[in-house]
Amino acid sequence: MGDSVQLFSIRPDDYAQFRPTYPNSLFKWLAEQCPATRCALDVAAGSGQATRPLLDHFHRVVACDASSDQLTSSTDWRPAERFAGQAEQLPLRNGVVDLIVVAQALHWFATPAFFAEAKRVLSADGLFCAWCYSLLRIEPSLDAVIGQLHDEALSGYWPQGRASVDAGYRDIQAPFETFQPPAFAIEVHWNLSQLLGYLRTWSAVKRWQQTHGRDPVTQLEPEFRGVWGNPELQRRVRWPLHFIAGYPGR
Repeated sequence: MGDSVQLFSIRPDDYAQFRPTYPNSLFKWLAEQCPATRCALDVAAGSGQATRPLLDHFHRVVACDASSDQLTSSTDWRPAERFAGQAEQLPLRNGVVDLIVVAQALHWFATPAFFAEAKRVLSADGLFCAWCYSLLRIEPSLDAVIGQLHDEALSGYWPQGRASVDAGYRDIQAPFETFQPPAFAIEVHWNLSQLLGYLRTWSAVKRWQQTHGRDPVTQLEPEFRGVWGNPELQRRVRWPLHFIAGYPGR
């Protein structure tokens, strides 16, 4: 996970500010699928987008991330327990966790070692659920500019694992029987500034900046402005979620 740690330790406050939040209905559904709600673990928690909603449904919530900068950002973590560490080496007892979630991060460490560690800390009926989202959708004219940034300007700068996200995790084979959760999606209403802020959190944007010393989003900003119109106008932005879910101990 070294690459991801470097990328997401640069500006954790920006990452927390502009990354979209997941629907509350997802976390309600997750809790309903667990025979017990004693403890939930958020692996690669980042700045806590999936950690905080779990607090409304589980007695104990633990968040881990390889980046200590993410875990010590200004996010309101409330009573969630936090520790920095590798996903393949979780400092938790056997069978103590009723739910493991991995939000937009499994592609960094979808290894046999991690899946074995997840099975170890999960209870016998514990649920594993990882999800990702790829390109956002707004409307065709804006989607085309976003695609230009993603596919052309940033070509060759996406880190290893991004292909799995673009494939909706269909290329990741979990070592347990999986099932398909209901359809969930992230939906927000953003103005242009919020969209551009989000695009700047992309890992490939950060890599491009490190190489060239300038911002690729800024270079495309005139095109975005021309298509968006009034920059304060709020438009609906949507990301469908793609899942790997199952009960490894059954």
